[in-house]
Amino acid sequence: MSKLILIGAGPGDPDLITVKAIKKLREADIILYDALANDELLSYSKPGCIQQFVGKRYGCHTLSQSEINHLILEYAQKFKCVVRLKGGDPFVFGRAWEEIEAAQSAGMEIEVVPGISSALAVPASQMIPVTARGTNESFWVVTGTTKSGNLSTDIQLAAQSSATVIILMAMSKLEQITEIFAAHGKSETPVAIIQNGTLPDQKMITGQVKDIYFRSQHAGLQNPAIIIIGEVVSLARELSVQQQIQQLLHHTDK
Repeated sequence: MSKLILIGAGPGDPDLITVKAIKKLREADIILYDALANDELLSYSKPGCIQQFVGKRYGCHTLSQSEINHLILEYAQKFKCVVRLKGGDPFVFGRAWEEIEAAQSAGMEIEVVPGISSALAVPASQMIPVTARGTNESFWVVTGTTKSGNLSTDIQLAAQSSATVIILMAMSKLEQITEIFAAHGKSETPVAIIQNGTLPDQKMITGQVKDIYFRSQHAGLQNPAIIIIGEVVSLARELSVQQQIQQLLHHTDK
C-alpha cells in the first residue's frame, strides 16, 4: 500500500523544520512541494527522490488543487511514499484535507507531520506576542481570501473583538480590511505587516489601522505577508525603544 505524508515545512527559515519532518522527508520517493516551502529542505531527501514543484502561492498557481490531487493518486500507483511538503502547517489554510480525501478514496495510508505555522512564528520572530496577559485574551487567525476569491466575512467579526487578529493571504485586500476595522472604532489600533517572515529578506512595517495601507504602499510590501492587528504590536515597539536606549547608554558608557 502506498502512503501519503503531509509535512509542514514551517514559516520559511529552513532551521524551523521539525526533526520528525526531516526523518519523513528521507523516506520520500517523490516530494510535491509548494512555493512557500523552502527549497533547502529538499536536500534532506534520499538519492533518487523525485522533486516536483506544484506552486500554490497567491498569484503563482502552477497547478490547481484538483490537478495536485490527481498527481498524488498518479504517483501513488508508481511509488511507495508520496510526500506533500507545504509551507507552515498543513492544516492551517493548507488545503490538506482535500488531499487527504483524495488519498483516502484511493485507499492510501495517510500520515500528517505538523509544522510551525507562520501565523505564530512570524510575529514571534519580530518579538510580537499573539497573546499577552492584561492586553488580550485570544487571537484569531483568518484568511483574507476565501475559496471564491472574496474577503472573508469573519473579518467583520474579528474587527469587533479585543483579540489579536492575524490575517493571511490578504495584501490585495488590505485597504478593505482597514476600512472594516476603522468602521468598528479601531482606527488607532496598532498594526504590523511582515513580508517573507523569518527569511533573510524579511521586511516589516508598523503603523495604525488608519495609515497602514499607505505605509505598505510606500514600502512596496506584497505577498507573502502576514498582517497583525492588535495592541500586542505596541509591545514590540516598546521593547525596541527600550533596547535602543540600552544600546545608546552602553555606547555612552564606553
